[in-house]
Amino acid sequence: MDPDLTELTELIPLDPTQFIGIPLALIGAVFLSMGAQFQHRGVVKVEALTADTLGKGLNGRQLALLLARPSWVLGTLMLGLAIMFQLASLYFAPLIVVQPLGALALVITSILNSRLNHVKLNHKSIVAIVMCVGGVFIFVGVAAFTAVSKPVSVGQIVTILIVLAVVLTAAAITFALWRRRIRALYYVIMAGVLYGFVATLAKVVLNRLQQGEFEWITLLCVLSLLAATALGAYFVQNAYASGPPDLVIAGLTVVDPMVAVLIGVIVLGEASQAPLWATFVFIVTGAVAVWGVFRLAANHPQTRL
Repeated sequence: MDPDLTELTELIPLDPTQFIGIPLALIGAVFLSMGAQFQHRGVVKVEALTADTLGKGLNGRQLALLLARPSWVLGTLMLGLAIMFQLASLYFAPLIVVQPLGALALVITSILNSRLNHVKLNHKSIVAIVMCVGGVFIFVGVAAFTAVSKPVSVGQIVTILIVLAVVLTAAAITFALWRRRIRALYYVIMAGVLYGFVATLAKVVLNRLQQGEFEWITLLCVLSLLAATALGAYFVQNAYASGPPDLVIAGLTVVDPMVAVLIGVIVLGEASQAPLWATFVFIVTGAVAVWGVFRLAANHPQTRL
């Protein structure tokens, strides 16, 4: 074998088991897309039968009525399967490799929603979807080749938990103060931010369990993960009530991995060895993907602004 080629292969840490996570993440994306479609249908039906709560948030009675909607229950079960496949993929592969593959759900959801609701996506909406998916894949594609995986220290976990506590507090305060004026985009972005922390904490917990370390900090991660999941799920249901499912999935599959990767870069130092050009790509593609979410919110035929 060519000595240069041998030296190159030795520099690339290939772990065959990591490839198992990729198909698991793709299957999870399919369930995520289908679950979003069914949950959206259930929320819309409940909202049609009760008082309009656009900008006010779903109340307790409406949340209870969702449990009686077969479509919403089926969607919830599918989302549960999506989470299971996502956790399985995180067990085998790095977060920055498998988490962004959920962007496939945006394409599937857009097609399903267009066919099932007989809504033709306009040119601006299609461009926005391409911006979301393309920006995410380029962003994480570069991150996968330039980032390095490092052991997570207790100090880094504490930092993540403190930032999450600030985010949860900010979300609760803004929702309480401006809930009557809130629209779909707020719910979508906040849910994406929270789920970004959920994915990160899930990876942390899985790593610590693999290492046989389950102490107070791990338990605190689990509790924080559950709190972020609960609030994120509530925001998602409100987003369904005030916007189309593909807008919701756009926010989750763009903001979620962006937050997870940013935590990896800033807190965990996974991009400490990335070259300058990679940093430039991160900034540009991240901005493109996020701007795509705003464009989709403004131009989607079903969005109620």
